[in-house]
Amino acid sequence: MIYIACNTPWTAGVREGLDADGPLGSDRKDSDVTDDIATPDASVPDFLATPSVAEVEALRQAIRAKLVYQVAGREERANARDWFQAATLATRDRIVDRWRAANDETAAQGHRRVCYLSMEFLIGRLLSDALGNLGLTETMRQALAGLGVDLEDVFAQEPDAALGNGGLGRLAACFMESMASIGIPAIGYGIRYENGLFRQLIQDGRQREVPEDWLSLGNPWEFQRSGIFYDIGFGGHVTQGPDGAMEWHPGEVVRAIAYDTPVVGWRGQWVNTLRLWSARATDPLQLEAFNKGDHIGAQADRVRAEAISRVLYPGDDTPAGQELRLRQEYFFASASLQDMIRRHLRMDGDIATLAAKNAVQLNDTHPAIGVAELMRLLVDLHGMEWERAWDIARATFSYTNHTLMPEALESWPVALMERMLPRNMQIIYLINARHLEQARAEGLIDGQLSSVSLIDEQHGRRVRMGHLAFVGSHKVNGVSALHTGLMKTTVFAELDRACPGRIVNKTNGITFRRWLMRANPGLTRLIVDTIGPRVLDDAERLEDLAPHARDASFQAAFAQQRRVAKEALAKVVQDRTGIVVDPAALFDVQIKRIHEYKRQLLNILQTVALYNAMRAQPMGNWAPRVKIFAGKAAPSYHQAKLIIRLANDVSKVINSDPTVRGLLKVAFLPNYNVTLAESIIPAADLSEQISTAGLEASGTGNMKFALNGALTIGTLDGANVEISERVGLDNIFIFGLKAAQAVAMRQDGYDARVTVAGSDDLQEVLRAISDGVFSPEEPDRYRGLVEGLLAHDSFLVTADFDSYVAAQHLVARKWERPSEWWRSAVMNTARVAWFSSDRTIREYADEIWDLPVR
Repeated sequence: MIYIACNTPWTAGVREGLDADGPLGSDRKDSDVTDDIATPDASVPDFLATPSVAEVEALRQAIRAKLVYQVAGREERANARDWFQAATLATRDRIVDRWRAANDETAAQGHRRVCYLSMEFLIGRLLSDALGNLGLTETMRQALAGLGVDLEDVFAQEPDAALGNGGLGRLAACFMESMASIGIPAIGYGIRYENGLFRQLIQDGRQREVPEDWLSLGNPWEFQRSGIFYDIGFGGHVTQGPDGAMEWHPGEVVRAIAYDTPVVGWRGQWVNTLRLWSARATDPLQLEAFNKGDHIGAQADRVRAEAISRVLYPGDDTPAGQELRLRQEYFFASASLQDMIRRHLRMDGDIATLAAKNAVQLNDTHPAIGVAELMRLLVDLHGMEWERAWDIARATFSYTNHTLMPEALESWPVALMERMLPRNMQIIYLINARHLEQARAEGLIDGQLSSVSLIDEQHGRRVRMGHLAFVGSHKVNGVSALHTGLMKTTVFAELDRACPGRIVNKTNGITFRRWLMRANPGLTRLIVDTIGPRVLDDAERLEDLAPHARDASFQAAFAQQRRVAKEALAKVVQDRTGIVVDPAALFDVQIKRIHEYKRQLLNILQTVALYNAMRAQPMGNWAPRVKIFAGKAAPSYHQAKLIIRLANDVSKVINSDPTVRGLLKVAFLPNYNVTLAESIIPAADLSEQISTAGLEASGTGNMKFALNGALTIGTLDGANVEISERVGLDNIFIFGLKAAQAVAMRQDGYDARVTVAGSDDLQEVLRAISDGVFSPEEPDRYRGLVEGLLAHDSFLVTADFDSYVAAQHLVARKWERPSEWWRSAVMNTARVAWFSSDRTIREYADEIWDLPVR
């Protein structure tokens, strides 16, 4: 089959007569009773509001109708999952009209729309979020109670959407919620992973990955847009027509089908769209081959196509894995940009105004291929002259960088790109040639030109996707002040010289609706009772808590809310691990992706040092402490998986040792996700943010913990710098090398053996681990880990060990002075309002997207 990719008009991908952007298929029936549910009084906090009898009864009848007509259930036989579906569908109906109105207003008034492209959207459970933002939580609670159903049991039936891994995906989710909350028209584009990231099991202390089948029972939040689809080409060849126009003839075509989920803003005043793409084969079954008995081969095309949207981050340590990753990135970038153009032409009719009406944000390098793809669409399909198309593309795109580690900036072998995306590769060559001409004109010489080239010629000829995103964007932002400054002197130093003024800072933020109001309702009630309900709409009002930080009665109330959260977490720990922990102990928490630069290993080494000290001084005045770890390691990241196993081995030995008298416990909680984080963060006393200085771009976990009153122990890395400036150095524990010192130490050739020789505690810890104290059944299990640390401590674990231990001593001493501890806890909550994602999004809108904020 000869196929010219994407050469059909947009109407070919949208069913006749349907609104392609509005919320189709709302599933409303005449029997549904929803119109009588009044909009809640926006001046009253949801959890303090008392819904009317009529409101509760109307919602109850709506739930009953959904149970009967869409779940096909019977009230007397319905289980918790049935009630979850019915409650979700009833809630969804309350969203649809608002969703439609937001789309209609955007179209009617010609607003510029943000297209947020991200490989991850770690959205977590949606029912509690939607109810909270609509002000319907208590109405739903009472409506279900009248049916003999507990709302918390219903919440528990919703699986976490397996659409992300860590901070990158959760940031995207927070940004989508904030854009809806402050009324910025936006659509988030990603992939509808059927299995997403793996589910983590811990067996014999080791991580085991199994599929996360979050869609196995269906997803009542999503709307399948079977009439919205785009054909995505791969492979094939490129020809030039008699008029000079280039035509790509793909050898394979995969269809992208749209699935939409509404994103509800605060008070339900605006609703945006998360549009995820599912991959389908255009010819899913070779019937003739199937009937001849080749049942597997007949479905090969379907299996190959659907693998694109099967798993988040398939292993890329093999050529096949690299190819699948690149297919995923191009698949969703191409479908998203085609969708943006189709919508733009329907609303505006003139492709020349594309940049004036659309702002595309590239969340990291995963969608960077979109720069070349938009040029292909504009030049090849819409006949636009190159320079004009390039001006439009650069005015449309902006790029968020999330890493300073060169090895983490994606690059793809040129040969792979030429085989899979031949026309895009031609365009990349042309972009690069023009870019290098401009750089030379700016005064860059040959060595510098090599560093700014989109093609890395030094490591097997690879396309630098970060460079492509940088060159193709009008703004490039870091995600903390430190990170942005370092971008200009490290990974993008020469590009910054070639394109001065393009790099700007946008420090990350979090949505307080999710991470305070929903995750910690007890603390939220206390805050509202103390400083009033305005804080729910204006995070800056949190500063009004500061005068109460020294008030003994307020400290006691604050501590009591923490105790309630810790008791709940203690139950989670016991249920998941069998470990019994004391809620009165200091809860010392490190929850994040397992990676060497995040230095979970440093935390483990200090844990062993504390264990050794407790045994050596059994009569010492030891503050009871619970060390809590959680996080996933990439399946092929063997060192990170070994660190997980070490944490579990240390836990097993310490927890079973009677000599520490239960004063120290260690727990590794499996399958870390948003829902688990919502249980852990409100219960944390100490927040571990201990990455090697200069390597963590920002962090958002640090913000969530501080918002809930946890004290941070951390390096001056990422947003820790800005957090320390806002909460005050007396309310945070800072240790270790600074970024410049860490760089200098590595450049000078750091020798870990010298450091270890000067630290008796560290020697003892490493000897115990190396000799098999924590792995007696396999004494050599961690010998290689210790030897590797001594030989090449790239992340300066040993260099920061003594400083970290000293900071932990200060933590213990402060914990023993409750008034001082709780004053600092209150000050953390009071002074972190600036880290709201609403503030971050307003800065994007004003300085990058050129969008008015409502």
